Amino acid sequence: MPQLNLATTIYLLTATALWAGNAIAGRVLVASGAVSPITLSTVRWGLAALLLLPLGWRVFTPSSALWRNKKRFLLLGLFGVGSYNALLYLALETSTAINVTLIGASMPIWMLFIGAVFYQTKPRLLQAVGAVISLFGVAIVLTRGDLSTLLSMQIVLGDFFIMLATITWAWYSWMLTKPGSSNERQWPWAQFLMAQIFAGLLWSGFFNGFEIAAGQAYLDLNFWTASLILFVAIGPSLISYRCWGLGVNGAGPTVAAFFANFIPLFTAILSAAILGEPPQLFHGLAFALIVTGIWVSSSQGRSNKP
Repeated sequence: MPQLNLATTIYLLTATALWAGNAIAGRVLVASGAVSPITLSTVRWGLAALLLLPLGWRVFTPSSALWRNKKRFLLLGLFGVGSYNALLYLALETSTAINVTLIGASMPIWMLFIGAVFYQTKPRLLQAVGAVISLFGVAIVLTRGDLSTLLSMQIVLGDFFIMLATITWAWYSWMLTKPGSSNERQWPWAQFLMAQIFAGLLWSGFFNGFEIAAGQAYLDLNFWTASLILFVAIGPSLISYRCWGLGVNGAGPTVAAFFANFIPLFTAILSAAILGEPPQLFHGLAFALIVTGIWVSSSQGRSNKP
């Protein structure tokens, strides 16, 4: 049975802290015009694959279970690596790092919905209540603090991208709890992650082809941009994905999803320190609602079997 113990908590907090750093680094790289969004995603995962190759190369051997589960890993790569990260960086072109991570805080809602519809896991009442409270926090971000504009508002394109990315990530997290074969949980972690990154890199390259064909791909490589790309290839990629996988398997996808709400807190702190984008009053109200949603949901969510 999934349990939220100290080790699992550390895994999930480590992943979310590094993903907050990814939002900051992505915002710097994309908004400054140093690299186009999908090119950034492709370069990031290409570099991550090279770094992991010495540990995970055996997954490509002819006898590897990867080939018997290729459909599963193509979906894991699409939802968790290829489309999610491309959508995240696209969102950062028109939305701030704080807004992107706060909208991503709607993940528990999508996690509960996908679990109920596709994995026969009905949410408890307080989980649903907590998710709705969190949704109000997301609505405050979307309306920039003025809920009266809901009927007439024009959503920024980046807000739509990150919402779509959040849905794909929720599905990816549920898929992690459903192994494609009976011995998948015994795979060496580097091979399991390598299989996902390889499949995701195929998707990233496919999407990058459209960006190149449209004449929108660019990369201005210097010491500063190279350093940031190396950071996102190691921290938010290899370390975070490993920690998230351990956290999801330890706590279950529903409980793990609520830890994603820590990302806005870490992002707000980093934004104030690095990007000069200090949180506004409506960000504080939104975060308070999101935290309230976590508290309400976790009171029964921890005992809910995924």
